[in-house]
Amino acid sequence: MPPSSTNPPPDEPPPPGDLPLTEFRQAMHRVADIAAEYLQQVQEYRVVPAIAPGDVRRRLPPGPPEQPAPLAAILDDYRTLIEPNVTHWNHPGFLAYFAITGSAPGIVAEALAATLNVNAMLWRTGPAPTELEELVCDWLRQMIGLPPTFRGHINDTASIASLLGLAAARQRACPEARHSGLAGRSDLPPLVVYCSEHAHSSIDKAAITLGIGLANLRKIPADAQFRMDVAALQGAVCDDRAAGRRPIAVVATAGTTSTASVDPLRPIGALCHREGLWLHVDAAYAGSAAICPELRPLFDGLELADSIVVNPHKWLFVPVDCSVMLVRDVDTLKEAFAVVPEYLKTADSGGTNLMDYGVQLGRRFRALKMWMVFRAYGVRGLQERIRYHCALAREFAGWVQAEPGLEVVAPVLFSTVCFRAAPPGIPPVQQDRFNERLLERVNAAGPVFLSHTRLGGRFVLRLAIGNVRTLREHVQTAWELVRATRRELVGT
Repeated sequence: MPPSSTNPPPDEPPPPGDLPLTEFRQAMHRVADIAAEYLQQVQEYRVVPAIAPGDVRRRLPPGPPEQPAPLAAILDDYRTLIEPNVTHWNHPGFLAYFAITGSAPGIVAEALAATLNVNAMLWRTGPAPTELEELVCDWLRQMIGLPPTFRGHINDTASIASLLGLAAARQRACPEARHSGLAGRSDLPPLVVYCSEHAHSSIDKAAITLGIGLANLRKIPADAQFRMDVAALQGAVCDDRAAGRRPIAVVATAGTTSTASVDPLRPIGALCHREGLWLHVDAAYAGSAAICPELRPLFDGLELADSIVVNPHKWLFVPVDCSVMLVRDVDTLKEAFAVVPEYLKTADSGGTNLMDYGVQLGRRFRALKMWMVFRAYGVRGLQERIRYHCALAREFAGWVQAEPGLEVVAPVLFSTVCFRAAPPGIPPVQQDRFNERLLERVNAAGPVFLSHTRLGGRFVLRLAIGNVRTLREHVQTAWELVRATRRELVGT
């Protein structure tokens, strides 16, 4: 009988396993040097590389490698092809969007998490990762002053956490949807969700994904400080009930993406209680600031929420991705998602199976980097850095307000400043184009990177401080570029 085609001939050695540990050890020592040098020298790069789409790919082979390459050669290519050609989110001049930080303890934790390579879908498949995740989420709950009725777990991003929160809202309001779905249901009125006009676009995506639909996502207008108008919210809920629709949830934002404004959480929470609506609070960016006692009053009423998302990967210096969802009624969340096939049933009792609290089955060991960052900085160290960033933002706002032809256009509550140039005698549309050119030139200079939004229909620049390595000198560089560039544009 001929040998199976899957077996190698007797005179050939079996396929090798992983790379030799000596090569791995050498590579990891070099990686440590590369990482440390990068963090030390990252500000020598432009924040955004001066390349065009396709430039990187043209320098890479079009097909997969046929023969193995030594790790040393691969790391050489990393240094020349990859590192210089990323947008450097770890750059202290990255002042766009909401910054993220690959902090030193977080980087160490990422390497160890990859070494363990755990999938903590069940307690049995990841005992220490599961219990550490529950612990660090409870640490965060305590740090931001929430009652122990909240339980937490980690997702990749706030987009998923908000999706899960609205799924729990749907489960509580319409439990039959888990089995029967929403499509083609003549017995079920349209389900309605409410959020501010300044809510993050992930709420739109959640409405699409959950079958609620954009037509049933109500965008509530904001007041002059860019906070949800509670009277308008109440009116919309009443109108929908009168029309035969079923309101199920409100999404309030504590730190909106455009302005970092905080919706009136306490009156919104009271409304949700009266109306029997689930309250989800998107505190992805600003929620971290609640660890500072003097900033916690800005979050008055946060404890009334049913679910909350806070991103340690934004302003607690944990490397991306790491988003904590805190839930008051964890049983409802579990009812929405728990599916346990035979091959995942275990005899363990008392342990948490994290797969029951969301869509994903596989779960990386994200808790390790939260644990290491929190321990390395301590609550006091985290507070000091958040306070420093807020102080820098206030100082930048003061410079803007003192400069003729520039204006701050939103309250500065945290570390985000919204501002624009307002050249006198220029119509609003031309002012918008002026600010677009201002932003383009500032970012083209290289040492800093700002972003923009629109408020009241007008083009507005945003400076958001959040990287742990950002110092006053980097913010001052941004200011000097803005001021000099505006003066140049006015002169032209």
